[in-house]
Amino acid sequence: MSGSGAPRQEPVDGSGLRIAIVAASWHEQVMDGLVAGARRACDEHGVVDPLLVRVPGTFELPVAAAAVARQGVDAVVALGVVIRGGTPHFDYVCSAATDGLTRVALDHGVPVGFGVLTCDDEQQALDRAGLAGSREDKGHEAASAAVLTALTLKGIGTPG
Repeated sequence: MSGSGAPRQEPVDGSGLRIAIVAASWHEQVMDGLVAGARRACDEHGVVDPLLVRVPGTFELPVAAAAVARQGVDAVVALGVVIRGGTPHFDYVCSAATDGLTRVALDHGVPVGFGVLTCDDEQQALDRAGLAGSREDKGHEAASAAVLTALTLKGIGTPG
């Protein structure tokens, strides 16, 4: 399980930050858990009313993340799940989502909390979704990472 070694993070003051949560719709139970975890993290960090944008699937996350990044948000939380099947589809979608979200962060200078689960089976996804009985809460982790990175970037300031 990837949860071992995670840094212990206390809530920080993210009040005033504008956060967008961009979430896929496939695998409704898993996605509901990821979105709830991201919202909970925003609440804990003092982020009020994060924008929620839903897209059909994980492949569509980068274009929606880019759109909200252009609208001036301080950070994006990208949430999705891809479960391995019997075709190369898994590899293509995972690669496209990862590369696309990385490009959004670099091209727009906006942190992207990466909450895309890439799992071998549905049970692995459920174990990471932040649901009752889950061992991890990747939606919460992704939102916390986005908030912390946005605050770090604000502390660095704009070069110039």
